[in-house]
Formats: sequence, C-alpha cells, structure tokens
Amino acid sequence: MRPRMTSKHAPAPALLAKAETLTEALPYMQRYAGKTFVVKYGGHAMGDPELARDFAEDVVLMKAVGINPVVVHGGGPQIGAMLKKLGVESSFVDGLRVTDAETAKVAEMVLSGAINKELVNWIAQAGGRAVGISGKDGGFVTATKVHRTKKDPDSHIEQVIDLGFVGEPSSVDRTILDTISAAGMIPVIAPIGVGVDGETYNINADTMAGAVAAAMGASRLFLLTDVPGVLDKAGELMTDLDPARIEELQGDGTISGGMIPKLETCVTAVEAGVDAAVILDGRVPHAMLLEIFTKQGAGTLVHR
Repeated sequence: MRPRMTSKHAPAPALLAKAETLTEALPYMQRYAGKTFVVKYGGHAMGDPELARDFAEDVVLMKAVGINPVVVHGGGPQIGAMLKKLGVESSFVDGLRVTDAETAKVAEMVLSGAINKELVNWIAQAGGRAVGISGKDGGFVTATKVHRTKKDPDSHIEQVIDLGFVGEPSSVDRTILDTISAAGMIPVIAPIGVGVDGETYNINADTMAGAVAAAMGASRLFLLTDVPGVLDKAGELMTDLDPARIEELQGDGTISGGMIPKLETCVTAVEAGVDAAVILDGRVPHAMLLEIFTKQGAGTLVHR
C-alpha cells in the first residue's frame, strides 16, 4: 500500500494545477460526450512534426472522452512542392488552384496518398485508430465543378473562368463516417470528390470540412489556421462573432483577404445546423483542447 500523504508531504503546486485543470474540463467532457467535432487540419502545423504530434494527441484524447472527431486535411503547399518537382506550372484564381487533368492526378496522389496516410500514422502513434479515406470512398462526397467569374477591367464584362477539375461538395453521404466512428476509429478525410460524370475533383479543404460538419450535424467545426483567429483593427482577438457582425466587419474592411472565405465557411456551416464554428491557431500546441475544455477558449467562435 502507498503511505498516507501528510501535510508535510503535500503535492507540489504544479500537480494541484493539473488536478484543477482536469476538474475544470469535466463539465465540458460531459457536455460534449457523444457529439461530433469536425476538424480541418492544415497550415504550418502540417509541416511541423511536433505540432503534428500534438494535434494527433488532441484528436485521440477527444475520442477517449467520448467525442467523435472527424478530420479533414488540406495540402496546398505539399501539392505545390510536388508540381514544382515535376515541372508542372500552376496558377490561382481567388485562392483556388487552376487544376488541369495532370494537376488533378498530382493533387489526388499527394492528398489521398502521402498526407492522408501520414496523418493516420500520427494518430496511431498517439494511441488511436484512424482510417484514411477520400470523398471517392463509398460514394461519400459527390462534387460539382466550381465556376468563377471575373470582371474584365476594360469592358467591365463578367468573364467565366475555367478552373478545371476544382469542385465543391453537392452531397455528402455520412454512412461511411458513421460506420468508422461507431467502430471506435477516427475518419481522416482527403478533400477529393467525384462528379456524377465520374470525374475526380479537387475540393478546398475548408469547404469540404464545412460540408462534412453540416452533413454530420456536428457540435463544432474547427478550422486550424496560421493566425490566432479573427483580429480587430487594433490587432486584438475577437472571441465571439455571429453572421450579422461578420457582415459588418467585412463591410468596414476589418475582415479581408483569406479570412473572408474561412468565415463564409463558418457561417454556411452554422446556418446549416452546426452548433458553432471556431477559427484557431494551429501553431499553438493543444489549441483545440484549450478551446474545448477551458472557460477562456483559444480562438474566434462563430455561432448563430
């Protein structure tokens, strides 16, 4: 038997702090047990082994306390690096890569192959079980071709721009995700879909995550980025936003650039039934745990 602890041998403050952290987390664990969390994993965190390990541990911990995590990953920089290595030129329109047949094959190889299986392995190393899939598996995601228009600066006429094999989800069949989660495993999704014409489409990872979260009726959608969240004009983190406030901030220029499509994804998700969406800094170790299990949170929460 272990000796009874006396006041003379009281636990160190650091140990007490750990115990307090666990008790603070308890009501959140109870609240979210049985709920689905969809996480879009991307940005610099993907290229940092230490952050990848932290991310995998967070996801495994979620599963261990009864949450059903679903991971959707990006891979733009890795696709770009492979295209460069193969000598394939690529261009962008509104942040979307123009994807011809050759680029589409490279994107699928990188996303569904190297990145997807690496992430499955990180989760395994953290003690979890994951299954890597893409939207092609089990007819999971049906995609439609994305169309973009651009105004000609001289004639001011809207011109249709062909992005090639870039798509967006038109339907999501959650059956395969439910099956994987019910078996005690974590789905890891590459953002690839297939059209009714049988063509393969590359899908923006944020868009894919939002569509999956809506289809799953998720409690949370997390978008991991390379910024702390949405910042005001003074550079301070805005912790709480709703669609009306987002529209105001976009109108006055507070929200701009790459943050606009991320917030559009969040708004679309919450309006489709997701309880809340969170934009988080993926460079912060265990940012998701801080957001889920503490009062302060760690990013920008978007809700109805």
